[in-house]
Amino acid sequence: MTEQKLIKPRKLSGFMELAPNKQLVFDDMVAKIRAAYQQSGFLPLDTPVLELSEILLAKSGGSIDKEVYAFKKGDTDICMRYDLTVPLARYVAMNCEQLSFPFKRYQIGKVYRGERAQKGRFREFVQCDADIVGLGELPIVADAECLYLVNKVFKALNIEIINRISNRNILFGFCEALGYAAQTSDILVVLDKIGKIGKENAISELRELGVSEGDCDKLIGITLTAGEFDSTLEKIQAYTDNELYQKGISELREVGQYLKALGVDQKGYTLDIGIIRGQNYYTGTVFEAIIPSHPEFGTVCGGGRYDNLAGYYTDKKLPGVGLSIGLTRLFDLLDQNGMLPEHKPTNIQLQILPLGDTLTECLELQAYFLNSVVTEVNYENRSFKAKLKEANKKEIPFVLVVGEDEVKSKKYSLKNMATGENSQLSREDCLKNILSSLGN
Repeated sequence: MTEQKLIKPRKLSGFMELAPNKQLVFDDMVAKIRAAYQQSGFLPLDTPVLELSEILLAKSGGSIDKEVYAFKKGDTDICMRYDLTVPLARYVAMNCEQLSFPFKRYQIGKVYRGERAQKGRFREFVQCDADIVGLGELPIVADAECLYLVNKVFKALNIEIINRISNRNILFGFCEALGYAAQTSDILVVLDKIGKIGKENAISELRELGVSEGDCDKLIGITLTAGEFDSTLEKIQAYTDNELYQKGISELREVGQYLKALGVDQKGYTLDIGIIRGQNYYTGTVFEAIIPSHPEFGTVCGGGRYDNLAGYYTDKKLPGVGLSIGLTRLFDLLDQNGMLPEHKPTNIQLQILPLGDTLTECLELQAYFLNSVVTEVNYENRSFKAKLKEANKKEIPFVLVVGEDEVKSKKYSLKNMATGENSQLSREDCLKNILSSLGN
């Protein structure tokens, strides 16, 4: 018989795989984000990971097409979703007649991009999206509601952020006022990357687009304008009377009023004209959140307003505004920088240790305690001392010792692992003691 060759276990690069103790932290973050979304009236949606290629790629274009995981099953061209926005557009277009508007949905799920794996970039990652979609029109207050939600989510995660807010109509209108309406999209691509390529390279690229030297300075000057929301808005208001520009100013002023009404701390957001967000579907308010203590992390949440979510799938106008948190990337940044909340090796709150022939009774006790606390029976064939040592290593707060004497008396030895205190109690009193100590 030939000896079977073992396959070396390994995983694809760009795919996060967490140890159980860290997965508990990740799941807790997901739970807090979900709770914040639901408390704000957003409804859950779970679209398929796989979509028809003609649906998913209808509005992608450019580099996204190259990153999509695509395959063929029979005669059907299929793609794995690369974000959660396109599936939302498809869902709303399909179910428009049954939905109530404005439609507020959230989705937390994995998306896939076949880009080059590198630090901070993953091929599989969890996105946490929330969007408000209107039918025909959507009031600007929805923009403020999404910005408020960003604040609420990161407060729940105990992460201090600053939300940098702008409105794309300002730069659209400014370009139009300078006479570059036809080149606006290309100009915004250059302005969006000033931070990466530097001012001189930006000027060089703008000049190649036919922008005069003086106008380059004006465009870069306004793009680099940032500061306290109200005063900065006041500062730039009179730059031009272009209608589109003034529309952006007006919308931002309205957003600011609503944020104050919602009680959002004014220190938690700024006006930053340089927030452009490269996706072409953004048409009004745009925002990006950063962690001020770690600006090198870059954007940890972004989003904005789009005029027509599902224009490729329906004739109905469906304007919307939304936000997205790349949780996998955020978690990785927190982990790599020692910023994750404290976490235990396990979520077990009570471990039951059988002594002698008491396993059946231990399982009955487990069923009783599981109604209120996370419980397991340690049925390994190891010494009592070894089991106790393992429970201590896993930082399990309580251990219940069940021997034959305990089974007869119905009084069990409950050990508080933090204090070392032992108590002989009924199962009901054991539960009360545990819940009291755990603060439940």
